[in-house]
Amino acid sequence: MSIEKDLEERSGNKCELCTSENNLTTYLVGGAEGVNTTDSTILICDTCNTQINDPETLDPNHWRCLNDSMWSEVDAVKVMAWRLLTKLKSEGWPQDLLDMMYLEEDTLKWAQAEGDDESAEDKVIHKDSNGVVLENGDSVVLIKDLNVKGGGFTAKRGTAVRRISLVWDNPEHIEGRVDGQHIVILTQYVKKI
Repeated sequence: MSIEKDLEERSGNKCELCTSENNLTTYLVGGAEGVNTTDSTILICDTCNTQINDPETLDPNHWRCLNDSMWSEVDAVKVMAWRLLTKLKSEGWPQDLLDMMYLEEDTLKWAQAEGDDESAEDKVIHKDSNGVVLENGDSVVLIKDLNVKGGGFTAKRGTAVRRISLVWDNPEHIEGRVDGQHIVILTQYVKKI
């Protein structure tokens, strides 16, 4: 049986990334060592193929389908989902999916083999007023009274903000809930608890 026939059978004649049934083609997922051709190849549609091969055409809304395909049993599909989510993580929502995604150590090495993960100097790092690195889900305390624009109240110094979210494209902004309202806070006015 040919690779294409194997892939059609495995995928049910659908794109393994977005489930489209139109203009399907095989795509070799690069960077795999010691993986046979069927296991390192996926079946994708023309739309996915065009966007993968020309990153300038990446449409973040098209790739919301990765929410489903990232859970595939096929390692090659998981690797492509990880790579695409990594390229799109400045959108915000892909980072949430990456945080949920689990890859075995060998599969993660395969995913990183193409160098799609950000280099250290490109990575956005959030730091509090003392220079301590902040992570999603951390708790912080306000070190200054802050007027909340559009909220009609002042967030008082000493207020704890639990389970913060990082703004992925701006290292000076975090998000959290104060007095039941979701607000954006400047990192220079918080201290990690």
